[in-house]
Amino acid sequence: MVVSFRNLGNRDFLLAAGRYTAGVSDTLVINEIYVSLQGESTFAGLPCVFIRLTACDLRCSYCDTAYAFTEGKKKALEEIRAEVLRLARPFSDSQPSTLDFQLPLVELTGGEPLLQKNSLMMMKQLCDDGFTVLLETSGAHDIAPVDPRVHRIMDLKCPGSGEVARNRRENLKHLKPTDEIKFVIGTVEDYEWTRRQIAEHRLNLVCPLLISWVHPLAPGQQDTSLKKVPAGQTPISQRELAERVVADALPVRFQVQMHKVIWPVEQRGV
Repeated sequence: MVVSFRNLGNRDFLLAAGRYTAGVSDTLVINEIYVSLQGESTFAGLPCVFIRLTACDLRCSYCDTAYAFTEGKKKALEEIRAEVLRLARPFSDSQPSTLDFQLPLVELTGGEPLLQKNSLMMMKQLCDDGFTVLLETSGAHDIAPVDPRVHRIMDLKCPGSGEVARNRRENLKHLKPTDEIKFVIGTVEDYEWTRRQIAEHRLNLVCPLLISWVHPLAPGQQDTSLKKVPAGQTPISQRELAERVVADALPVRFQVQMHKVIWPVEQRGV
């Protein structure tokens, strides 16, 4: 079943049998499910099954998955689970002895997974199945209801995203050592803002901190609905960002989006 969308201001609402609500059967609207290498986070480089959910209510200036704003099909949770199990089956006889969890990982990403409340049920089921489950979330929605076994990788949106006002500060008190905070930085102002957040909230004592550089969007990734970088900000290069992290002894993990190094930046399903 293909789900249609209508854009209302800065938010997309699903219109399958009326406006989308959390209680409409045990289904999710899915953009794609695939197996690849985890390209980011402290789990980078490990095999991972990605479940990309449809819809997002943010329009970050650097978003490289705008196709997930509206493209998707409604799938039953059991159908999604069966596909994850199928993709994971080849790994069943080759588990590494050096890890304390099984491979592949499973990540819910988007879009914004927490816009669809049945994502909570999906994550719980996958944890019950024994998977190490990751959640990529914008930080604009309440993370408290997420199963405590899930590793929550939460953005703090920097000013250059155009969505800094959407940061849900209440989420900080819910973070655990098994969670991660990600800052996506494209300007000098983003970097200085990040430094202040880490210092003011002592975030390095909460959980691992990730810094990503804003990779320029390819022509096919650009979308007219994305926010503009606020006027007056100064772009920062990847090298300059890395050098500032070292010079300032920032307690973070600098990461490169591995999938964009290995495959073309516009390629889906990787």
